[in-house]
Amino acid sequence: MDPRAIVDDALEVTVIASFTSVGMSIRRRLFAWQAPTDGSLQGRTALVTGPTSGLGRAATDGLADLGARVILAGRSAERLGRVRDELVARHGEDRFPIVVVDTGSLASVRAAAAQIRETEPRLDLVVDNAGAIFPARTVGPDGIESTFATLVVGPFVLVTALLPLLRATPGSQVIAVTSGGMYTQPLPLDDLGFTRGTYEGARAYARAKRAQTALMRERARREPGGGVRFNVMHPGWADTPGLAESLPGFYKAMRRWLRTAKEGTDTIVWLASAPDARPFNGRLFLDRRPRPFDRIPSTRLSAVDRRELWDRVTELAEADRR
Repeated sequence: MDPRAIVDDALEVTVIASFTSVGMSIRRRLFAWQAPTDGSLQGRTALVTGPTSGLGRAATDGLADLGARVILAGRSAERLGRVRDELVARHGEDRFPIVVVDTGSLASVRAAAAQIRETEPRLDLVVDNAGAIFPARTVGPDGIESTFATLVVGPFVLVTALLPLLRATPGSQVIAVTSGGMYTQPLPLDDLGFTRGTYEGARAYARAKRAQTALMRERARREPGGGVRFNVMHPGWADTPGLAESLPGFYKAMRRWLRTAKEGTDTIVWLASAPDARPFNGRLFLDRRPRPFDRIPSTRLSAVDRRELWDRVTELAEADRR
């Protein structure tokens, strides 16, 4: 066995060292990471949801720096406009179209997907990044619990609606951004809306991330011929406004060891641009290496569970058409 892999596996078991900037620094040196090739994404089109701050903005910057046309998809036209103006000023060209979409609303998602299909001749990459933590249980416009609607059902509908365009683009890929909290939470398939027990925003978020990851695995299994790749990436613990707002105690205790947002999105850029990443499909990554989908046996979703989840989410995705 490669001695570097032994060191990496030992680091992964520690969790804290693995997920912080310490783990990334060790792995960068251990595996002699190469920077992406300049211009490696020229002529390609990427869609990033939630591109106005945190990990979404860092991913947008990383893809744009490599020459990609980046579709900015988010809820606020004003904030999207500011990001586009900054990118145009930086790169000297306008290759950053705006799509206003609320992933918590199925009607909004379907309208956004239709706009993209009508205006874009190709789609090489979708980065499913948009998310939110709700302090109290709320229900969205389609009668779906807001966390699950925003992180799971909305993105599921978006990707499904964009599949014809993705399939028509050789080498296309969907990358979902997950969270370490996913590892700690089981997903009750008969209570996806968190109607039982005491609602906690962070727990609902972690459950939704587990569902998101399971659905990506199921997509990879179902995709005919593997024409579109579906991978998940874990950014580690990154210093973002969302983390500071949603988990202030954790943020304060860990801040000095958190990764930058750019470090958190390194694996997204690598998956999108590196030739040695192209064979991967249906995998979960942290720091450019495949990782286990589960750490605690009691939270594991079996293949049967994943198929049931797919069916349940498919049913929820039709909520605005009933």
